[in-house]
This record gives sequence, structure tokens and C-alpha cells, in this order.
Amino acid sequence: MGDTFKEKLTDSRKKIPNVSAQYADLGRIPPQLVHVEQAVLGAILLEKDALVEVLDILNPDVFYKEEHKEIYRSIIKLFEETKPIDILTVTQDLRSREKLEYVGGAFYISELTNSVASSANIEFHSRLLVEKFILRELIRISSDIQQQAFDDATDVFTLLDKSENDLFSVSQGNLKGSYKPMSTLISESILSIEEIAKNSQTVGISGVATGFTGLDRFTSGWQASDLIILASRPGMGKTSFALTMARNAAIDFGKSVAVFSLEMSSIQLVNRLIAAEAELDSEKLRSGNLADHEWAQLHSRIDQLSKAKIFIDDTPGINVFELRAKCRRLKSQHKIDIIFVDYLQLMNAHSDQRKNMNREQEISAISRALKGMAKDLKVPVIALSQLSREVERRTVKKPMLSDLRESGSIEQDADQVLFIYRPDYYEGAEDENQNPVNGIAEIIIAKNRHGKTGKVELKWIGKYAKFANSDYFTLAADSSGTISRYSKASDEEEETTPF
Repeated sequence: MGDTFKEKLTDSRKKIPNVSAQYADLGRIPPQLVHVEQAVLGAILLEKDALVEVLDILNPDVFYKEEHKEIYRSIIKLFEETKPIDILTVTQDLRSREKLEYVGGAFYISELTNSVASSANIEFHSRLLVEKFILRELIRISSDIQQQAFDDATDVFTLLDKSENDLFSVSQGNLKGSYKPMSTLISESILSIEEIAKNSQTVGISGVATGFTGLDRFTSGWQASDLIILASRPGMGKTSFALTMARNAAIDFGKSVAVFSLEMSSIQLVNRLIAAEAELDSEKLRSGNLADHEWAQLHSRIDQLSKAKIFIDDTPGINVFELRAKCRRLKSQHKIDIIFVDYLQLMNAHSDQRKNMNREQEISAISRALKGMAKDLKVPVIALSQLSREVERRTVKKPMLSDLRESGSIEQDADQVLFIYRPDYYEGAEDENQNPVNGIAEIIIAKNRHGKTGKVELKWIGKYAKFANSDYFTLAADSSGTISRYSKASDEEEETTPF
């Protein structure tokens, strides 16, 4: 009888690997608190409400002993089935799953309740277990990194991205925030509003300001964790608009900006920034044919630009995992406030993903990854995008959401979608009153998860490749059909009712 029991116990133990084997090669005992694990399990078995206090803190993997993991799995299973949790029910569940002998039998289950008098400190004890689990995970991840780093076949960027993902998942999965009462949230919100109001230059701006008055009224600045898609047909000025916003954020508002250019070289981008900042003809800059006073103008105006915290990466064909790894390092080293990507369709998904994807699926994966990156890093990500040729086939050339090229998921993933439309790009273009339009650019806010949609009028200065504030911008019509129109100069609201 004894031999039979011993054989069954040995066989059942073989079914579940011993967690300490993961650390055998390290020659040390991993961080653990077995006696605290016993106390936590005992408290849950003693008092029916104890589990509720730690349910969002503990998961089975937090426990060091495999036996304790199995006991906690039974507890969770009973909770999900709305069954009572006590010594008898847990013992019966373990028996039904053929794990009772593995964990030490009914005697060990009953002994757990002797480890603790009550559940008074169960939350504190549970957090101690989480701390030890995090330490064990850090040991495991670092050991895995070391082994793969010695392997010549390992791709260094894949390993870097995997390592960062693993470390991030440890913190995200275990350093969880708690709920907050309304009184605390109200206080935090008021403090945030007061902080915004301190700077009169950016009243009402809670995110990264664009420097365009009308656009900032719509968005209150680009918000952390948002994915913003900026799209247009070629030649409308996507890159110039993005660079103007990057310049404004860095120079006028002191933000740190990352620009990833997959189409143009860093020198080409800087030349555009210089042309706009010094207000010199970009054609002259390209040829170097500047008069003496223009050379003086050039050197006098680029001082601010040279000090701006703008970081440009022109790596061609970058995939989304490499982008995320680079952005994490920039966030860590330079506290990046906003990221620009020019442009989405030139990016690639990871090589392993691309094997089983068509281009539309790949673009969908990229847009989801960009949104995930914005949330992970808690910064706005502005991704430039191409529009399909359907725009050119229509009589009315203004872009629509359906024109986003190659994937409808871009619209789904984005928090805001903006289009650039320059009427004078099309010969003989006129406004609603049949007046010719020259140098006017419409920024159409086609999707805005946080507010109204509408359009903003900006000035397009082609020879400097820059955008500037116009005198007016319009909001979308309300339910009565009334359109609000604001004057930048007077900041007064005028209302007009369309026919």
C-alpha cells in the first residue's frame, strides 16, 4: 500500500515540472517566501471574502512552489464556478483533477490553515509574493538574454525587442494600479487643469501643442497615447506639415520630438526645416545660390533650430519592432514627448509576420502596433499616410475616410484622422463663393475620438515649404446646421446658417 502511494506520488510529480529546475544552472536558490505562500492560501481557506482582496494581485504563477500553484488554481476554479471555497471543496476539486496527492494530500490542505490566524494582512502578504515573483522573472529573462546573446545565429534587433517586451510585460502584468475613489480623481483632474492654466501661452492645451491656433482648438494639443493619422495625396505637403508641427513643438513649446523618415534623408529634412525657419527659397538652398544678405539671414535664424530637441532617424525600410525599440530608447534617454513617422506605407511588419500576410493585413498589423506603441510609451504618435487614387477620379477632390490607402483598420486604430487639402493644387480651384483660392490649405479633421470634426484653414507658403496660421478656422455644423466660425485676430465667434 505504501509503495503504491509512493509510486503514484512520484508519477504525479513528474506531470508538473519543478519551478526550481529553471534556476538550477544558476547555482543559487531563487527568491521565494514559501511560508508566506502557505499563510496566503490558509487565509483564503479560512475566510470566504479573503480571495476578493487579492484576486487582482495574485495569479497562479506568482507562487514559487508548484504545489501551491495547483491549490490556487483550484481556488480560482471554484470562484469562477461560484462555489464555496474551503478545505473540503478545494480538496475535492484537487481530487477530481488528480492533483490531490501531488500537493501533499488532504492533510497538507488542512495544515495550511494552521499557518495563519486570520486574513487581516493578506493583501500585504500577497504583494510580498508578487515582489519575489518579479525578481524570479528578472533572473529568468536576463539568463535567457545571456544565452541567446552568445548564439551567433541570434538576430540582435529581434533579441533586443523581445527583451524589452519581456521586461515590459513583467511590469505591466504585476505592477498593477488600483481603483481610485471619485474624490481622488476630482482632485487630480483639478490639479491638471490648474497646471495647464499656469502657462498663458497654451491655455486649454493639455497635450503637445501644434502651434496652429485653430487645430489646437479642436485637439487641445496631441494627447498622450493617441495615434494620429495625417494623410493626403502626394504633393499636398504632408512632410512639410509634420515638420512644421515638429518645429513648433520643439522650439515654441520646448518638447522633445522624434522624427522617423523612411522616404527622405535626414539632411533633406533638415534643409526643409532651415528653409522654413530662415524663410529662404528652398530652391536657392538646394543650389546654394544665396546672396550675401541671405547668407546672413540664414545664420541669424537657425540658432534656435540648432538647439531644438529634434531627433531624426532616416533608417530606410524599418520594421515596426525596430521602430518600437528605438522609440523606447529615445523615451528613456531623451524623454521624447511626440513621435512622427513618415510614412506608414513604407514600413514593414516583422519578417516572421510577413510570411503569411498580404499587404493589407501587413498595414493593419503596423497600424495596430503603432497604436500599441503610443499607449506603451504614453506619447502621441503621428503617422503620415498615403491616400488612394480614388480622390483624383472624383469631381470633388476633398479626401474622405474611405480614401485611406490599403487598409480600413487605419481608420479603426486611429484616434484622429487628418487630411490635407490644397484647392490651388488643382488648376482653377475655387471656394464655395466661386472665388479663386491661392495659398490656402485645409486641414480636415475627419475623425476625432475626443471632440468635434471639422476643418482648419492654414496658409501654405510653397517657396518656404511651410504652413502658417490663417485668420479663420471653422468648426463642424451642430445639430441645427449652424456652423461656428472663429477669427484668430478677434477670437470672436460668428455664426452662419448654411442654405
